[in-house]
Amino acid sequence: MPILGLKPSSKPVNPSHFDIEKVIRPNILSLHPYRCARDDYQDGILLDANENALGHSIPRQTNESNIAPELQSALDLNLNRYPDPSQDGIKERIASLRSIPGRDHVFLGVGSDEVIDLLMRVCVAPGKEKILITPPTYGMYAVCAQVNDVGVVKVNLELSGEKGEGGEDGRFSARVEEIKKAVDADPSIKLIFLCSPGNPTGTLISLSSVRSLLEYSNFKGIVVVDEAYIDFADANTSAASLVNDYANLCVMQTLSKSFGLAAIRLGIALAQPPLIQVLTNTKAPYNISTPTAHLALSALSPSAIDSMHQKIATLTSSREGLLASLASLAPLGLGPAIGANNANFVMVPVLNHASGKPDNVRSQKVYKSLAEENGVVVRFRGGEAGCEGCLRITVGTEEENKTVVEKLDQVLRVL
Repeated sequence: MPILGLKPSSKPVNPSHFDIEKVIRPNILSLHPYRCARDDYQDGILLDANENALGHSIPRQTNESNIAPELQSALDLNLNRYPDPSQDGIKERIASLRSIPGRDHVFLGVGSDEVIDLLMRVCVAPGKEKILITPPTYGMYAVCAQVNDVGVVKVNLELSGEKGEGGEDGRFSARVEEIKKAVDADPSIKLIFLCSPGNPTGTLISLSSVRSLLEYSNFKGIVVVDEAYIDFADANTSAASLVNDYANLCVMQTLSKSFGLAAIRLGIALAQPPLIQVLTNTKAPYNISTPTAHLALSALSPSAIDSMHQKIATLTSSREGLLASLASLAPLGLGPAIGANNANFVMVPVLNHASGKPDNVRSQKVYKSLAEENGVVVRFRGGEAGCEGCLRITVGTEEENKTVVEKLDQVLRVL
């Protein structure tokens, strides 16, 4: 059954064992997507969508207005009109930024979480089929699977070794052969989720590992690489470079992290047109709001991208400084950072005084004391596989990094 709305293509499918029409659920393939008013016309006297022709009722800045001054400009947008359902301008800028063939390779969602949810809904039959995840990893994969009544197969990342270096067999690398064994044992696995750089590990999954899974003929589904933190890693490490060559790959990115736009909730999927068209057919008609689109388009301008890269350089430099400062707390029972530190955070284990081993009890006490008594909030990650006793610390401003080290010093001395 052909995918509705997909333009014909003579491009051969690679890998040859992949057939997207066998991956997408039949009810989704046969879906006739909702056609909204703005799909046809966006200019002229618009009397087709039952919008309020008189505009919004939010007052301008007055003594009684609750609108913050910095939001006044948003009132000048056409808030009474439904937003552009396709957002082609944003897609074109993303395609250019990521060296993707064109906007037909780009999907926009309400954060990466909408992309995750849509992928499960279009590919994985509830109560029958499964996804595969690689703990320790982003928690929303499992949460979304449960919401959608989808099974979860877990194959831990490599948990041994002193430190993950992003190589083939370092700590927190993908255990590719074990993933293949899991696929062989359970043909109902439709999606493989890889987080790279990992959350909470901060370690890249090598492109050779991704390729190995994409080319594994026994796996007929889609490999999803979540790259929320990719801009904090070295150049040429993104799986986006593989999108044009592999039809069974979906790369997720976001404007939340490197672009500093977590509040606008703009997630991205990069894939070949068939999968993008399926996601487009299935999404809510106007999923990207006008304020979000306006800010995203501005964030993807050349000058804004230059600024983004400058801030990344500052944060990665600060990351090294933070790691050095945290290392000075070793005598107080703070272990060396684990993971390859390819993101905008670091993860350090709190150690037991007597044994010198990671200690979840002490770590939780430190975590709570920092937050409740010292006004510094980090994240306890000790419950994740291979992360016993660990605190995840986001790289902050220079002053924030200095403060977290000072407060950690004080708390570790008494706990």
